[in-house]
Amino acid sequence: MALEINLKGKVAVVTGSSSGLGRSIAQFLSQAGASVVINYRKEKDKADEVTQEIIQGGGKAICVQADVSKKEDVKHLFEMADQELGPVDILVNNAGIDGKRQMCGDDDPDEWERVISINLLGPYYCAREAVKRMIPKKSGVIINITSDHEFVPWSGYSAYSSSKAGLSMFTKTLAQEVAENNIRVISVAPGAIKTPINRDVWGNPDSLADLLKKVAMPRLGEVSDIGSVVAFLCSDLASYVTGITVPVDGGMLLYPDFKHGG
Repeated sequence: MALEINLKGKVAVVTGSSSGLGRSIAQFLSQAGASVVINYRKEKDKADEVTQEIIQGGGKAICVQADVSKKEDVKHLFEMADQELGPVDILVNNAGIDGKRQMCGDDDPDEWERVISINLLGPYYCAREAVKRMIPKKSGVIINITSDHEFVPWSGYSAYSSSKAGLSMFTKTLAQEVAENNIRVISVAPGAIKTPINRDVWGNPDSLADLLKKVAMPRLGEVSDIGSVVAFLCSDLASYVTGITVPVDGGMLLYPDFKHGG
């Protein structure tokens, strides 16, 4: 008998799912049978497109505008999910930004706070709404999309790296808090993934060659590499996995520059 990722009957909220990683995650969850809430902040046309793709493919999806850094927007997001699909079973905190490259001391504190608000406070606001719905059911999965930069510092992006490291610890702490309710909380840390937002890097032969030196495998990741892992982790096939970070990075954390010696 073939193994199957089965999410039939589940309701999933995927933040920042109008494009890139979020779009792929939403599509994979739908293909596994989940009903999906497509969330966007500004790109309504793209969010509508993803929603219609899922519906036309035989799935169920709704589209909801919300800025995850605003508590009232997040509350509205989950209320719409309740009304249209039912209480959430799966939350994927994907929405995030890297912000402007600024060295500490020469930076804009407002920009630092903006990155933290979206990347760390946003997942917190969403998670607290999710657990309020998951605890009565004694089940649920929360996936936080972090980054290899929860482990690896990135000069000029201290807000981004700090937010991802903070989100990793939030994952562990929340997992500890809700485990007795059969709720699992996991981080997924993408490495170098080809998305529209970083096209200027992988679309340039010189910068692509430099980036590939940082990856052990001989290619960059595709958005499907993240979507498939998230779908697996949300399923009962991963029912004993919680409180960890799963890197999906082609071996970037192996520090391949060291393969020829220290």
